[in-house]
Amino acid sequence: MTSVLVYGAYGHTGRFVVAELQKRGFDAVLSGRNAAKLPGGRPASVDDPAALDRALDGVDAVINCAGPFAETALPVAQAAIRAGVPYVDVAAEIEANLDTFALTADTAVVPAMAFFGGLADLLATAALGDETTADEVHVAYGLSGWRPTAGTLAAGKVSRERRGGQRIRYAGGRLEHRDDALPEREWAFPEPLGTRPVLGEFSMADIVTIPRHLKVREVTSYMTVDAAQGLAAAGERDAAETFVVDVVVRTGDGERRIVASGEDIYAVSAPLAVEAVDRILTGRTKVKAVATAGEMFDAADFLHALAPHITVARLSSQ
Repeated sequence: MTSVLVYGAYGHTGRFVVAELQKRGFDAVLSGRNAAKLPGGRPASVDDPAALDRALDGVDAVINCAGPFAETALPVAQAAIRAGVPYVDVAAEIEANLDTFALTADTAVVPAMAFFGGLADLLATAALGDETTADEVHVAYGLSGWRPTAGTLAAGKVSRERRGGQRIRYAGGRLEHRDDALPEREWAFPEPLGTRPVLGEFSMADIVTIPRHLKVREVTSYMTVDAAQGLAAAGERDAAETFVVDVVVRTGDGERRIVASGEDIYAVSAPLAVEAVDRILTGRTKVKAVATAGEMFDAADFLHALAPHITVARLSSQ
């Protein structure tokens, strides 16, 4: 049986990933930093390379679900590279993504293979088809709400600290840090969501994944205001949100639009990550290196395989 080590297996997203692996016939090997939460598993601290090497012994791939990824992404990815096995993570931390993309490997390493980062990259890549150049990519997130997990809040705190409290955007073909407030505007989501107030330049991992392999000068993310305000909420996550990810790609006077919809932004990261591992292990990849979802896979085919977890529709092409 093909074995996949899940680092952070006891976390909120980690549990979804373990269940998805088992549903698809993989042997899920449980790992993470907290030995007390891993009876019968393979605990390993990220500051102990030898322990990580032992945890990875004999496995076929690794999915890292343990945030903050500023602490875990590089050590676990480097251990996977030493072991010669594929590495996938669900990191949405922009700085941690950049750290991982700076690695070199002769096996597949795919950061941000999750709701934020991987999904929009697949959508934008699929919208462009055989083309690799665009003027602008806009990614609008329409969430019915957002009650973040403790891990999400901790990761956000680390990212803010790493960028000195500044916000970040991708404009003019590069990442830049700014001190001003996020711009507010409205976004016309497809029905039944309709037009909603959003925060512009609400940068997620998409501003790293998309321009890594597509030649584009502007990548802008938007978040519905209600959902953005939910990030300040404290307490346990008690409900799953519905979501719409509306991606608009513009080149000259032309525009292409593709939309994904579904439920629970944490749960859908599991089929995204597990599908990625499945494709890597069965040779359905375009490269064997450190790459984004759109670089690594046939984007349109990958999105088709996500049903029924995620529904994808092309709304326009002109």
